[in-house]
Amino acid sequence: MPPPATASGPVAVERIRNFSIISHVDHGKSTLSDRILEITGAVDPRLMREQYLDSMELERERGITIKAQNVRVEHAGHILHLIDTPGHVDFGYEVSRSLAACEGAVLLVDASQGIQAQTLANCYQAIEHDLEIVPVLNKIDLPAADPVRCALEIEHVLGLPAEDILHISAKTGQGVPELLDAVIARVPPPTGEADAPLRALIFDSSYDQYRGVVSSIRIVDGVLPDGARLRFMQANAVHDVEEVGVRTPDALRVERLGPGEVGYLIAGIKDVGEARSGETVTTAQHGAEKALAGYRDPKPMVFCGLYPVDGDELPDLRDALDRLKLNDASFTFEPESSRALGIGFRCGFLGLLHMEIIRERLEREFGLSLIATAPSVEYRAFLTDGTELDVDNPTELPDATRLDHIDEPMLSATIITPSEYTGTVMELCQSRRGEMTRMEYLSPERVELVYTLPLAEVVIDFFDQLKSRTKGYASLDYEPDEYATANLVRVDILINHTPVDAFSTIVHRGSADAYGRRMAEKLRELIPRQLFDVPIQAAIGGRIVARETVKAKRKDVLAKCYGGDITRKRKLLERQKEGKKRMKTIGRVDVPQEAFISALRLGED
Repeated sequence: MPPPATASGPVAVERIRNFSIISHVDHGKSTLSDRILEITGAVDPRLMREQYLDSMELERERGITIKAQNVRVEHAGHILHLIDTPGHVDFGYEVSRSLAACEGAVLLVDASQGIQAQTLANCYQAIEHDLEIVPVLNKIDLPAADPVRCALEIEHVLGLPAEDILHISAKTGQGVPELLDAVIARVPPPTGEADAPLRALIFDSSYDQYRGVVSSIRIVDGVLPDGARLRFMQANAVHDVEEVGVRTPDALRVERLGPGEVGYLIAGIKDVGEARSGETVTTAQHGAEKALAGYRDPKPMVFCGLYPVDGDELPDLRDALDRLKLNDASFTFEPESSRALGIGFRCGFLGLLHMEIIRERLEREFGLSLIATAPSVEYRAFLTDGTELDVDNPTELPDATRLDHIDEPMLSATIITPSEYTGTVMELCQSRRGEMTRMEYLSPERVELVYTLPLAEVVIDFFDQLKSRTKGYASLDYEPDEYATANLVRVDILINHTPVDAFSTIVHRGSADAYGRRMAEKLRELIPRQLFDVPIQAAIGGRIVARETVKAKRKDVLAKCYGGDITRKRKLLERQKEGKKRMKTIGRVDVPQEAFISALRLGED
C-alpha cells in the first residue's frame, strides 16, 4: 500500500472557513455533502457514491448519519472544512461536539416539511456556540415544496430574515455553488495566533488496529508539525506524532497544521483513554498552560445490561466496549453480574436508537453474540432512614418496607405536528402521564406542543406511536428536565417460584398488573415444557399479580402394558406421579437463551 500523499501547510487563516451542516432527520445533510464533494472536485466522479462520508455499513443500511464526519475542500480560493452531523435526537451530542470546531453552521430545512423539532434544537445549539447561521431551504425541486411558506415560518420562529434564506436542491445540485459562496461571505474566518503555544482540540477519535488511535483535531492556536512531541493535557501523557494530515476526503499527509485548520493526528496511542473527545493537545516543551474548555460529558438516559451468550467472550466484549467508548463519549459501561445471565456489563445510552446502534455495532464489527436486558432509566430512591440511592438496575431497588418514595427523571418534549393531529398527539401524551406546558401555532397548519413527560414512558415506543398516529408527519425532540416523585413499583418475574433478575423492571403502579400479565403470557410461549408443571408468576413485593403455567409433558409409562390387571397400570402411574412430585421440589428450569432474547427484544412491548 503506497504511503499517503503529502502537502505543505499551514494555510492563511483568512482563507479558512469551518462550518457544519445541521438539520432534522432526512432533510438532506448527507446528500448536500455529496454535492459539495462533487462540485469542488474533491472526489473522482467515477468513485462517487451516495452518502460518501457515511463510512459505516450500518449508516448506509438505515440511511442515517451516526458519526459526524469531516472533510476539507477548496472553493473560490478558500479552504472549507465541512463537518456532516447526525440528525437523530439520540446523536445530538455528536452535533454539539462538531459545532465546537466551527465558526458557522448551514441550517438545512426541507422546503416541503418546514421546521421540525430537531431543526429548532440544533439551531439553538448553534446560537449557544455563537455560530454564524446560514439558513437554507432544500428539496425545492419536489412537487410538494412550498419555499415561500417555509421561509416565512423560519423568519417567524427563528428570526432569520426570509430574504437571506438560500433555495437549493442538494439532489440536483441547483444553488449549491451559491451556497458555498454564501458560506465564504457570511461565515467569519477562525481566530488563532500562529506564534502562540500550540493548543489543539480533539473532537472525535476512532481506533485503527494497525495504527492505534486516529484523532480528529481542530488547531486553535499555534502550529502542529509532523514529528513533534506532544502532551495530552487531561490524560497527562506524552506521545510523538507519527502523522498529521487532512481528509480530502482521503487521508492526505501534511507537514504541519496551522491555526483554524481541521485535520487528523496519529501518535501511536494504544490506550483509548488517552485521546478522548474534548482532550487538549499541546507541545511537550514550552506548551500551553491552560487547557481548552472541552466538552461537558453527556449524561446517559437509558440503561440496560449486555451479556455475552457465550461466557468465554467476556474479555472480547470488554475490549469491544472500550473501543466504542473511544469515539462515543456519551456511552458508559461498568461490570455487573446476574444470577440468570452470568457476568456482563451495565451500559448507559442517550436513547433507544443509540442503544440499538451500539448493540448492532458490537455484533457486526466485533462478531459478538449478545443478550440485552430490558431497558430502564435511572431512578432516585429515598429510604426511610433518610439516605438517597441512584438506581439504574431494577434489581438494586430496596425492599418496599425500606422505601419512603421514588423520584423518576422527566423530559421536556417538543412535538411539532400538523394541526389536524393535535388531539391525537395530546391523547398519546396524556396516556403516558404527560403534562402540557405550552402550545403554539407556528402557522395555521402546524402546531408546536411542549410536554413534560416521564423518561421511562418515552424511551420504549413513544416515538413509534407518535409517528404511526400522525402518519409520519409529527417530529419529536426532547431534553432532560428535573426529577419528580411518582408512584412506582418493581415487578419481579418468578419461574418455578425462583425470581429471574433479568426480567425485573420498575413501572408505574397503574400499569404494573398489565405489564406482569403480558410478560407471563410471553414467557409461557417461550419456555419449553418440562416433566413437571412450571408456574410463571409476576409479583409486586409479596403479592402475585399474574400467573401462567407451562404444562408438563407426560411420558407414556403404560406403553409396554398390553392389557391384563389394572393394578399393574395403576402402580406404574402412581410411581410416575411420585417421581414428578419429587422432581418439582428439586427440579430446576433452565430458561433457554432464545427465550431471554425474545422476551427482552426491543420494541415488542
